[in-house]
Amino acid sequence: MEAQKLIRVKKITGRIVVKTGLRIGGSQETMEISGLDNPIIRNPANSEPFIPGSSLKGRMRSLAEWYFGEIPQDGDVTKPDITSRTARVFGIPAIDPGKDEAKRKASTRGPTRLVVRDCHLSDESREAFKAGRPITEIKTENSINRLTAMANPRSMERVLPGVKFDLEIIYRVFDIDGDGGSEDESLFKEVFLIAMALLQADALGGGSSRGNGKIEFENLQVDGQKLALPALPFPTAQIAR
Repeated sequence: MEAQKLIRVKKITGRIVVKTGLRIGGSQETMEISGLDNPIIRNPANSEPFIPGSSLKGRMRSLAEWYFGEIPQDGDVTKPDITSRTARVFGIPAIDPGKDEAKRKASTRGPTRLVVRDCHLSDESREAFKAGRPITEIKTENSINRLTAMANPRSMERVLPGVKFDLEIIYRVFDIDGDGGSEDESLFKEVFLIAMALLQADALGGGSSRGNGKIEFENLQVDGQKLALPALPFPTAQIAR
């Protein structure tokens, strides 16, 4: 096998625009301070909401695995097919040093291609936050006992629609076995951009089936050039007449 070499680094930038209330949960410590049942995650240094890179990357990976049919039958995603295209882009868990076959397969894949930064408030949303204008809300939901009709209310914090977060993702291109980076360049379009398009068509964070987490990418660029997401090739629904 020829030496593996990092030959290019792509920088993807833009904005994440919240379209419906965004909920990414915070820690127990935050809950005790705020008094909320379900607070959002915040930067402990300045209390600003942010989107963890792990949440963004994990959601894109999950959607890509479903899209490409790569979910294991037992659902254990901690043991992915390390030869899959999604694994090559998003990475794999640490390899057991005693498993030679796994190490051999991993060596043909190379390092993780994606580095997903935490997404912090855009300048305009940060100014709104500093000025005391609301950028979050407390939403109350109820579960109703079907027999007694007794309500069990719970409150949750969400980032308001219109709030924007800065986006930065690094995509690393490697020359594997002398391919000049051609495979990674193909996967950039065929896996990574598809994953971004899937996320925009789906949702981010908790409570997505109840209306939370619709987001939109804005002003996407790769290395300073305009970047367009691909259209997803899902069949068009037919309306009965």
